[in-house]
Amino acid sequence: MNLSAPFIDRPVATTLLTIGLALAGAAAFRLLPVSPLPQVDFPTISVQASLPGASPETMAATVATPLERSLGRIAGVTEMTSNSSLGSTRVTLQFELNRDIDGAARDVQAALNAARSLLPTGLPSNPTYRKVNPADAPIMILALTSDTMTQGQMYDAGSTIIAQKLSQL
Repeated sequence: MNLSAPFIDRPVATTLLTIGLALAGAAAFRLLPVSPLPQVDFPTISVQASLPGASPETMAATVATPLERSLGRIAGVTEMTSNSSLGSTRVTLQFELNRDIDGAARDVQAALNAARSLLPTGLPSNPTYRKVNPADAPIMILALTSDTMTQGQMYDAGSTIIAQKLSQL
């Protein structure tokens, strides 16, 4: 006896069973929770240091590099990026998802204290850090201009018409 024999012998029961399974699947599908963007808190810390008047190359060589070496020793760092501009350096650390952000902040503070002797003496203040959540950043920024509408009218048009249209996407 093969597996398909009972279904072939009873076509009405097979049809009813198929319809029942399809209806149960459709009902279950409608009850599934859907989250378009799941809330994930990435343990991320941004370190900022400034040296007024220093070129981006100087900032990268004398400030960012010692900070990166010191911060790179912290356990659980999955990604480290740095950006140096005129008189400013920003180093962003992303940690493993299971890492406690407060513990990571203590480790960052200890690494900054250890790196202080390697930084230029002309640094006006110690590097600072703050906890950030990259998921909180806006995904789109719009600017409206008009020769005929006032600023209030543009705000109303943006918040009622454009925002509603974008929320439907």
